[in-house]
Amino acid sequence: MSADSTPEPGIPDPAETGPRRRGKGHRRKARGKSHRALRVTAWTAAGVVVLGGTGAAYLYFKLNGNIKSVDINQALGTDRPTKIDNGSENILVLGSDSRSGKNKKLGGGTDDGSARSDTAMIVHVYQGHKKASVVSIPRDTLIDRPACTDTGGVIHPAASGAMFNSAYSTGGAACAVKTVESLTGIRMDHYLEVDFAGFQQLIDDLGGVQVTTTKNIDDPKSHLDLKAGTHTLDGRQALGLVRTRHGVGDGSDLGRIQLQQAFVKALIDQVKHVGLLTSPKKLFDLANTATKAVTTDSDLGSVNSLMGFADGLKGVSSSHMSMVTMPVQYDPANPNRVLPVEAKAQLVWEALKNDRSIPKAATEGTATGEAKGVVSAP
Repeated sequence: MSADSTPEPGIPDPAETGPRRRGKGHRRKARGKSHRALRVTAWTAAGVVVLGGTGAAYLYFKLNGNIKSVDINQALGTDRPTKIDNGSENILVLGSDSRSGKNKKLGGGTDDGSARSDTAMIVHVYQGHKKASVVSIPRDTLIDRPACTDTGGVIHPAASGAMFNSAYSTGGAACAVKTVESLTGIRMDHYLEVDFAGFQQLIDDLGGVQVTTTKNIDDPKSHLDLKAGTHTLDGRQALGLVRTRHGVGDGSDLGRIQLQQAFVKALIDQVKHVGLLTSPKKLFDLANTATKAVTTDSDLGSVNSLMGFADGLKGVSSSHMSMVTMPVQYDPANPNRVLPVEAKAQLVWEALKNDRSIPKAATEGTATGEAKGVVSAP
């Protein structure tokens, strides 16, 4: 304000020393609607911030409370392969066919509430986290299962000629990890387990996953009936697809693995294109379902840890993901079982240990399930 200017209405003149008086002809201007609107907006914004912060805290603790974790490191101790610090990561991912809780009504498997590893994949994320290799381990593979201690401290003896998935049903997550590490000589940095009910709900929350089938798939046991063509699978259909053995191929677990691998690629593509940020409810529903569906190792047993882990994988697209099955051959004594092809399997494990691509020679001439190419992303 200049020295010869008249003080603004309602602002005292610095020269005045007595009680404040209005100048003649200067009536105080009433505050307009814009002032009130600004004040209301400011308080509303403050309220949103406070409530939003409280809501975020509530959602964080709710989601955090959903996650189940197991302390693999404590159960297995120091008798494990040495961690290779080259920037890569190895994650054991299991699909569990537990029949407890909501899973019980999904059928198949055991009825006593126990669980088996229906699907097993080693995910190797290469240095830089821009590409990955996935190695599926057939559940029907006959192996020498090592002795292991589960997370409850119970010791389980070794067994020869046991099915691979018996490791999980015998001693849970810790024994599954121990068996994979014994089989591969590779330390698993993380463990993720997804149950049937959670998988089905997750697909529904996503709005389905679109796939194209080149052949009809009909398997009453897995409640799946798909004609050749493009389909948007809901949760029930997706679960049927990744579980079917008899709907396509030679009816083996190897054929099912080929369908699972194709579906995983389609799912990754779907997640990358879904508009989560435009729908907070959809984002929360997915987060709520996902955190309820998974069991992790203790290092991933919080929302922050899982978010950091997922953020580190977002650069891996399906086009930069190689998917193979552990080299096996059919067991001459039982066509429903397979045996590792040791020399070729070793090529796979050595490649992962050294953070290299899996050579084609590792899987050439090994048993397949005759379902490759039946399912793909559109």
